[in-house]
Amino acid sequence: MRRLTALLVLVALACRPAAAPAPVTDARYSGTFAGGWRFPEAREASFGAHAMVASNSELASAAGREILQAGGNAVDAAVATGFALAVTYPFAGNIGGGGFMVIRMADGRVATLDYREVAPLAATRDMFVDSAGKLTNKSVVGHLASGVPGAVAGMDAALDRFGTMSLAQVMAPAIRLAKEGFTVDSSLFRSLGGAQERICRFAGCATFFPGGEVVQPGATLKQPELARSLELIAERGPGAFYDGPISEAIVAEMERGGGIITREDLRRYEPKWREPIVSTYRGHTLITMPPASSGGIVVTETLNILETFGPLPPFGSPEYMHLLAEAFRRSFIDRNAKLADPDFVPVPRAQLTSKEYARTLAAQIDRQHASVTPAFDPGREPEHTTSYSVVDDQGNAVATTTTINGGYGSAVWVPAGGFFLNNEMDDFAAQPGTPNMFGLVQGEANAVQPGKRMLSAMSPTIVVDSAGQVELVVGAAGGPTIITVVTQIILNVVEHHMTLADAMRAPRMHHQSLPDEIRIESQGFSDSTIAALQAMGHKIARTQGIANANAVMRVRGGWHGVKEPRGAGGALGY
Repeated sequence: MRRLTALLVLVALACRPAAAPAPVTDARYSGTFAGGWRFPEAREASFGAHAMVASNSELASAAGREILQAGGNAVDAAVATGFALAVTYPFAGNIGGGGFMVIRMADGRVATLDYREVAPLAATRDMFVDSAGKLTNKSVVGHLASGVPGAVAGMDAALDRFGTMSLAQVMAPAIRLAKEGFTVDSSLFRSLGGAQERICRFAGCATFFPGGEVVQPGATLKQPELARSLELIAERGPGAFYDGPISEAIVAEMERGGGIITREDLRRYEPKWREPIVSTYRGHTLITMPPASSGGIVVTETLNILETFGPLPPFGSPEYMHLLAEAFRRSFIDRNAKLADPDFVPVPRAQLTSKEYARTLAAQIDRQHASVTPAFDPGREPEHTTSYSVVDDQGNAVATTTTINGGYGSAVWVPAGGFFLNNEMDDFAAQPGTPNMFGLVQGEANAVQPGKRMLSAMSPTIVVDSAGQVELVVGAAGGPTIITVVTQIILNVVEHHMTLADAMRAPRMHHQSLPDEIRIESQGFSDSTIAALQAMGHKIARTQGIANANAVMRVRGGWHGVKEPRGAGGALGY
């Protein structure tokens, strides 16, 4: 339960200085990357002797650190970071979406919280198919695209069970950012500019495009409507969002635009504590998310397959990439055929995460030749998410991934609330056999049903070492690439003994079974490696940066945190 703290906590927020970053000296990886490549925008790790927050927004990370310095624990700081992301990272941070949280307390308690959105009660299986039987874009843009949001209820539930501060205390930094404003950076400027056409179909245009022009870098962005919504939540709790003035604003916008979320949908929403997936890899313990997230099972299944091969080939070698691709292929086939909301569909999690099952899959892998993915591989993935990782000075750790699905969600703006609504309904199987934007083909297990959670790739994960101490906290954004990148960062640290900075900047690959190809970061791997993979029968597709991750790792004397060199964000410790 929450411990009511003294008013002196608020004074401490402004008075406790942060230690200067220490140089990175924990060099563990003695090899070189494939082709000698390093991501050109790589930055060294931030150091914190006591605690660390890494997220997709430096301002949100600062909000989390503020709470840690005031005496809050990792859960307090995670909730503060989540609400701050709703202000500073509207691309994916939100109160109009949902997410997953993995918690590991210093005393060994572990918990996983599912606050994924759910389909409204009026949702139907064929609601996104027209009279000719063809898919429309109504699951992507507009009022029908939104599921019932879970973010506010989820963050409150985490705070209530494991936090030490009040909701008002942890929300104070986010309220300040919304009310007083923050400086627009080039990343937000570019992101908004690319989404102007979608956003300006709805009421959010006035906030982000005053006078018809995108807010410029260096300008101060104030969000008074969002500030008021956050103040109401801080004062009244989640009831303000689900059965109060904010819910009234959501329903009014739904009715105005032909949406189907009702007051009853909002009143009935509940986050769910689920049994964590706990597995092992090379003597380390992994704690990760169960369904309705598919990420935890796929990460676990993939690592189990790879573990059967003993020490893996060198990083970046064709032999290593071949094994990765074949393991991912098999895990994604299972993911797309067998995983869904466990409250609606039986999920064989014990089988999929067992070492014995992994050995049967590993035995199918030819180490010299690529396999072929079956023609129909049902599945579906979200597009844009945000992740954050937090550790405190007591050894508590939190990995969180949250989303509104597409960038800026459905683009529907709640005018009186000051926030975007998600387009998570697009994560359901609207029409079996039809590939989505990622080329994944959706199946019956993930069909639309009222009250059902849509399947997700989010993969927040905590890695504990053989001594029982948290070693790594990691999560990522990027649709199906979340799963493969979280897996690769874990491998980079545990298998290849890289520093966190190297583990994050190392070139990445991706395989999701269909399309049947290995995606690689452009210029990330040598020509000889690519030629060898092609000779094995793999198709190669080049792309720019794969996924957007954040991670925190234990080092001598404290913690390292690394922002994603491929995107925006910040890691701050003290």
